[in-house]
Amino acid sequence: MSGRAPSRTERESRLLQAFVELADTLVDDYDVVDVLHRLVDHCVRLLDATAAGLMLSDQRGGLRVMAYSSEQTQMLELFQLQASEGPCLECVRTGEPVLIADLAATTERWPRFAPLAIAEGFVSVHAVPMRLRRETIGALNLFRREAGSLSDEDLLVVRALADTATIGILQERAIRRGEIVTEQLQTALNSRVVIEQAKGVLAFAGNLEMEEAFEALRGYSRGHNRRLADVARELVVGELRPTELLAVRRQSGSG
Repeated sequence: MSGRAPSRTERESRLLQAFVELADTLVDDYDVVDVLHRLVDHCVRLLDATAAGLMLSDQRGGLRVMAYSSEQTQMLELFQLQASEGPCLECVRTGEPVLIADLAATTERWPRFAPLAIAEGFVSVHAVPMRLRRETIGALNLFRREAGSLSDEDLLVVRALADTATIGILQERAIRRGEIVTEQLQTALNSRVVIEQAKGVLAFAGNLEMEEAFEALRGYSRGHNRRLADVARELVVGELRPTELLAVRRQSGSG
């Protein structure tokens, strides 16, 4: 992270804004994937993290990467799944936070993940479960380029953000029936796949980096008050042309 650290008053204002924004999304027709991307963005800004990522359970014993603040973070999250080791996986298995102040001390614990994360420039990592009552549905990862533990206050903040997002995913009316919980999670996971496909379509059509493609997709959906997954699906099946979306991006001054 670069620049001046925010004052306590600024930080409290940003924190309040984050919770208000997340709470505003907890309505019948909210967009799960967009909410989770907002969550990782808030974590980077509020918790002095270099990057953040989030995984969700697919309810069949597997995990899927759902949100990330950079393509580098996505790569590290995917590598955890491929290597079957790392803080996020351990966090989901135990349902408890995994707080690593110095990754260099974990090479025996995670012989494949730790060296890769260190090579990417990360020194510490902290994973917090997304849990409601006794059910853990995923984990939120924070990556930092400096060694050190999360303060008690930061741990409370990241847990509260994760809990808020978890409630948004499951929602009280769905928690009463397990099959509805599974259905809602699967819908979110399926949306993630379509969004990745749409990013590829846009990146190819506009000669964009994947992160730029995602921001263009996200900006279009917000600007048109549309669900991110719906816009992505229309783009993938050809109902929405990449040129239409890219034209809006250029008009907004993003290109």
